[in-house]
Amino acid sequence: EVNHDLVGGLLPISNACGQDGRNYQEMTCPPGDEKYACEVDLTMRATANGVDAPSGRNGGGGSDEKPKPLYCGPTGDYDGYTGHWDYVSGTESAHPPVENGSGKTDVEGCCWWGRGSIQLRGLCAYGKLNYYLGKRAFDEGRPSMYPDVDFCRDPQAVCSNPNHPDLKWIAGMFRWITEVQTYDQGDFSYMQRLVDFVDGGLRDWAFVHGLSGIVTQGCHEPPCEGGGEFEDGASRKATFMRTLRLLGLSPGNDGGGGRRLGESA
Repeated sequence: EVNHDLVGGLLPISNACGQDGRNYQEMTCPPGDEKYACEVDLTMRATANGVDAPSGRNGGGGSDEKPKPLYCGPTGDYDGYTGHWDYVSGTESAHPPVENGSGKTDVEGCCWWGRGSIQLRGLCAYGKLNYYLGKRAFDEGRPSMYPDVDFCRDPQAVCSNPNHPDLKWIAGMFRWITEVQTYDQGDFSYMQRLVDFVDGGLRDWAFVHGLSGIVTQGCHEPPCEGGGEFEDGASRKATFMRTLRLLGLSPGNDGGGGRRLGESA
């Protein structure tokens, strides 16, 4: 996940704790599923993958530097609070403290940002990954794809484990299977709407909009409660249409060549 959520014109370092109105440490499992969730570890340290960052908190870098990758760690590592990313100097400015959208001014326990091809976020998502595919599954006698990876102690393993470079894709598929394909809220059942979208000639772009909301914010009518403004709907629709064409399918309002689902090549 990239640090992107401006607050008062500044880019808080504490966005590691949550962006777009969300607080990742509070993304726990719903009643009945509490057994899956990870616990917050205030001593955990992690740094996201990303562009090379300047050395030191206020080291040189130049104005063309991209934001430093998200990181988390105990408050004793950084004087008890964090500041913001300064685009002018291309450095992290440690003073004064800068709040993210949820009021956080430090990154202690804030290691649950988005990772994977379809990003996992929060205590529940990483806990489920660990329960079904990670070390917890192995420890409790269930089949495990990654018996040596504890996603609750090392969520950054999704992106950084050298022994499992496929993890970022497996984690994305896991989220798709557990959160997207099973989505059934209000008048939006993903599986039924998918069938309707295909049977209707790939024309219902409300389906694409709803699906984008589920993936990015967790509901089919973005902006969702606790979510930020939904600003990339057009680009997501364009990507969806491009993917259909790559699969040899013709979007309903495209008017171009290609075949419909079920037609022979």
